[in-house]
Amino acid sequence: MDQAPSWGVGSISSGGSTIVTANYGRFRRRIVTAVVVLVVLLVGGGIGLVALGGDEQGSDPVAVPDARLPDLGPAQPVLAALPGDAPVPDGDVLATRLTPLVTGAALGGGATAQVVDVASGDVLFEREAQAPITPASAAKLLTAVAALTALDPSDTVETTVVSGAAPGEVVLVGGGDPTLSRTVPSATYPGAPTVADLATQVTAAQPAGTPVTRIVVDTSLYSGPLTASGWGPADAPSSYAAPVTAAAVDGARVSPGSTARSGQPGLDAGVALADALGAPGAAVVLGQAPPGARRLAGVQSAPIARLVEQTLSLSDNVLAEALARQVAIARNEPVSFEGAAQAVTDALREEGLDVTDVTLADGSGLSPENVVTAEVLTSIIRGAADGSLGDASALLAGLPVAGYDGTLADRGDDDPATAPGAVRAKTGTLLGVNALVGTAVTAEGRLLAFAVVADGSTGSEAAAEGTLDQFAAQLAACGC
Repeated sequence: MDQAPSWGVGSISSGGSTIVTANYGRFRRRIVTAVVVLVVLLVGGGIGLVALGGDEQGSDPVAVPDARLPDLGPAQPVLAALPGDAPVPDGDVLATRLTPLVTGAALGGGATAQVVDVASGDVLFEREAQAPITPASAAKLLTAVAALTALDPSDTVETTVVSGAAPGEVVLVGGGDPTLSRTVPSATYPGAPTVADLATQVTAAQPAGTPVTRIVVDTSLYSGPLTASGWGPADAPSSYAAPVTAAAVDGARVSPGSTARSGQPGLDAGVALADALGAPGAAVVLGQAPPGARRLAGVQSAPIARLVEQTLSLSDNVLAEALARQVAIARNEPVSFEGAAQAVTDALREEGLDVTDVTLADGSGLSPENVVTAEVLTSIIRGAADGSLGDASALLAGLPVAGYDGTLADRGDDDPATAPGAVRAKTGTLLGVNALVGTAVTAEGRLLAFAVVADGSTGSEAAAEGTLDQFAAQLAACGC
């Protein structure tokens, strides 16, 4: 297996999602040390003041001169901006270094790629960048941009509970937020709403002692098939996907924090509400809320911008599909796979992206029927980085950092002393498809946007990943 190059601190997953916790051991030790020193200083200072103030009998305190702080001068920024005059890499040098990688056997004898200077928009390297290719999970970038531009990034997604048609019946109405959590806090999605909160509100909204004997789960917000065209029978449920429904808990996982996804997300949400209401024996069925039903409870998801960040960092297929459906709702399209695909494509077109060669079958990239180009992918990254794609800059926060978090946690160099944050990128993997799309900061401080996608790989996944890593490493190490 090829050794991953040194990138600094953004693995390709097979469409699944991974929770990665950074190692803060040294950071915590420093905090503890600082606290101990502070306590010693305070205790020492207190003793000194008592000594100056006299004995325990309450003699008059001795005046202490006013303290004088040293002149430290103006504060320096913790995160310095990139130099505006950093040299642009030479295109001929990049071609010499990158061409052997994109044409090598590890990527199936050829790949599409493009490298763009963010500041100027100049194309520094490209190979078949306009050719249609299967993007795998890199397609989530299209969904992310559409969600951030068609919606307000501060918007949230609501899940409600209303009264049922009969005494003892309540209806859980799915609004399309799969992050609703069975635990407090969520084991997977920081900032997610909880079933416990819903249950507390339901109890408070009804006469004391009112029993709940039946829970109806209304998933009628979504229409059409529960899986997308191109998804295989083993894709949903699996460790990385589930049937797409308007009501779910914990990202449609079978249990909080687990890997396996459920084949019945809606019913799972109803069971979770029954448990939280202290009615584990209540019947749970799928159905619809009666017209004019009284609202009993409601909880809000984290903001859209945060959901985008979680989608990209974890490469979460379920959450990506939920975001695509929110775009469909905002654009008055059918809330289905087909309607969401149309809504995302139209939103990108309105932002000035050329989507002539873009075809979407889902919002997550799990379907091999998705088609995009390296040029479009690079345009998204550049537009998010230079501000020309409206509020899309928020997607940059979700790009995994090489050697540090998300789906790039185990790729690149995890030593913080080695140019941390040099590469941030979205990964993508399907059978025969390998992609890496993101930003790289050169050794001289120039910000580049890049996309490299191979959808004809026939060798090992490790070899393909290693080649993609080398591609990004060449950009990050460039003093050319």
